[in-house]
Amino acid sequence: MTALVLIVSYLLGSIPNGLIFGRLIWKKDLRRYGSGNLGATNAWRVLGKPAGLLIFALDFMKGVLSVMLAQIFAGTPTVMVLAGLLAILGHACSIFLKFKGGRGVATGLGVIAFMMPAVTSIVFLVWLAIVLATRYVSLGSIVAAVLVPILALVFGYELAFVIFGVAAAAFITFRHKENIVRLLNGRENKI
Repeated sequence: MTALVLIVSYLLGSIPNGLIFGRLIWKKDLRRYGSGNLGATNAWRVLGKPAGLLIFALDFMKGVLSVMLAQIFAGTPTVMVLAGLLAILGHACSIFLKFKGGRGVATGLGVIAFMMPAVTSIVFLVWLAIVLATRYVSLGSIVAAVLVPILALVFGYELAFVIFGVAAAAFITFRHKENIVRLLNGRENKI
């Protein structure tokens, strides 16, 4: 059962909501506009606020559902962590998109929302404050991701959840490497 849960988690994460709904509703392939990313930020920039919010919610739910399934069918923190990581990996390296994809931020937020709700509230508020102050979504996302393992330790979450936080933060920061270069050069896109 554990193997099936992990496979389903990766497949859930792989669902390219930005591509599907961008084409279905707005008749646009997000890969051809803006940053070319299928995530909520590019959807917001290219298709508008309703599209951005929809893609964010759907990508968020991929993370929630993956960890929820792991809890129901496996019930261990380790399997929950693996399911969460695979959902994020699926989003970033989708089997449906020749192993390309987004940054994993919304899906990762869904994972921590289910596993560590107290951490999620603080991380979201920090992300929001940074985005409102700077208008850089990438900067807010990187700082928020790095805060996850620190806050998991502070709140006394299980070691498996802390390890998840470290792995997810490293992966999300790595996925933002081009954004980091643009931030350092003063050329990053603002929302």
